[in-house]
Amino acid sequence: MKQFNQILFLIVIVVPTVIAVKGVDLSASFNNFSCIKNAGYQFAIVRGYMSYGAADTVGLQNLRNAKAAGLIGDAYFFPCKGKKTASAQVSEFESVFTSEYGTVWIDVEYNPSTGCGWSTSDYSGNCQFLQDIVRELGNRGRLVGIYASQYQWSTIMGSASSCAYFTSKPLWYAHYDNSPSFSDYSKYSFGGWSTPSIKQYQGDTTLCNVGVDLNFY
Repeated sequence: MKQFNQILFLIVIVVPTVIAVKGVDLSASFNNFSCIKNAGYQFAIVRGYMSYGAADTVGLQNLRNAKAAGLIGDAYFFPCKGKKTASAQVSEFESVFTSEYGTVWIDVEYNPSTGCGWSTSDYSGNCQFLQDIVRELGNRGRLVGIYASQYQWSTIMGSASSCAYFTSKPLWYAHYDNSPSFSDYSKYSFGGWSTPSIKQYQGDTTLCNVGVDLNFY
């Protein structure tokens, strides 16, 4: 299944006009992924690492449940800058999730957890920490992508054009216009990416009695 997930992922980012699917991301414990699949969604991105600095075992079970229902399964990693090194966090994540996911998406957004927030003054340090996380995962042979919005990227990295070191990685961007397309990206681009791979087009909605965000792949 992992090999299939990787092949499908590569096809999607190479020829996005040919294959377009929808999916969800979620953090709550959930087991009825068959309902999500029957509603027309084809992938699920589960939380793999929590904002306060710990691997998410609930997310692992969600991932297994999603894959058992026939969905493509990825994980997102909400890093904690401050309490632990990038290496330590990746090791914790990997010890729980091993290689069960297809791609791990690093979540670059405001972190509300005590002692884990991005610096409000050291933009270069924020950029370096993200590079460290990506490098640690890449050294383990993982497929790595970045999740952010133009606003969050600008706030954390100093400007929309800053920290443009990840353009070889797929981008998952957030813009809640309820439109499953990339037609808006030219206006909301950041980080040096010319083309995104996933769009989170609707946030905080309910599907099959669980809170999810909706995405276009």
